[in-house]
Amino acid sequence: MNNFTNTIYNPPFSHIYVEREAFSYPTTKELLSTFAKRGSHIIEIAHYMDLFGRTHQSFMAQKTAPCLILAVKHGNFLYPGAPVCQDFGNPFFYYTSFAMNCPFDCEYCFLQGMYSSANIVLFVNQEDYFTEIRNVLAKHPVYLCISYDTDLLALEGLTGIVRHYLAFAAGEDMLTTEVRTKSAVSVESLASGLSPDTRSRTVMAYSLSPDPVISRFEHYTPGLTARLDALLAAQKAGFPIRLCFDPLIAIPDFESVYGAFLSQVREALRGIPVQDASIGGFRISDSYLKQMRKNRPASCLLQYPFKNEDHVCNYGERGRKMIDFVKEALFDFLPENKIFTI
Repeated sequence: MNNFTNTIYNPPFSHIYVEREAFSYPTTKELLSTFAKRGSHIIEIAHYMDLFGRTHQSFMAQKTAPCLILAVKHGNFLYPGAPVCQDFGNPFFYYTSFAMNCPFDCEYCFLQGMYSSANIVLFVNQEDYFTEIRNVLAKHPVYLCISYDTDLLALEGLTGIVRHYLAFAAGEDMLTTEVRTKSAVSVESLASGLSPDTRSRTVMAYSLSPDPVISRFEHYTPGLTARLDALLAAQKAGFPIRLCFDPLIAIPDFESVYGAFLSQVREALRGIPVQDASIGGFRISDSYLKQMRKNRPASCLLQYPFKNEDHVCNYGERGRKMIDFVKEALFDFLPENKIFTI
């Protein structure tokens, strides 16, 4: 963010909106204490959707300086895994959303097609999530993605949600968790106090891209070297590691750029055990893509002439060749049954 931009926008989280119902929760009290010291403005609201769901918002302007909305989640807390996501062979695959929206700004992100607002909503009633997870665990094992509609690790220094969740997960031996991230946040402190069993049931999934893709399309995210360093630290701390090459982006000289990138990843991970890898091409519903193009009319990534297959836009045959290229490059250090594609 340049200096001129800093002078015309408030800093991120300069305004904290709090549902009336949310004030009594411990998470709210802790966060408001922190933000009061930063001079943030605290504003009471009746319901988060009164703000978050308004029409005629500028998603891109809000991305520059998002507000934080503290709310109480009602209704469903767990959702069946989406068909466009890998289940990694887990029959009871779910995701949950402790937060809505992400501090990063990737041009391909589906959230900008799903939501009219780029402000971040944090649900403060985590114990209600834990109750529903326990109810489902009483019926069968659960494989749960907790960082699906956000990047919880990128927000961890602010929220502490991952630490709180892992303390809960430690007592549930039929619960396996995936924490997906593009952040370079250290997870070594999260491992402190967790049993080896709890760590073995917590998959740290790192989304990796070539630096040219990161710098052009994954705004505000750490570079590849920082992500790899964080990945190695997580593995050393006892967490299983998943490599996520998803989404692959059709760029000029794809094979050259991605080939060099995969060589860099292989070299960094030489001798390091990796649980598995996922590969996926860019894919998005046609309704989301329409909104995304409206938000980013100058994005070359989004203006690509995608193939529409049953209302899902993708690269078609070109995308399948890209996936095959990456998959074959991974055979050097992962067996085929540990490589998942979609």
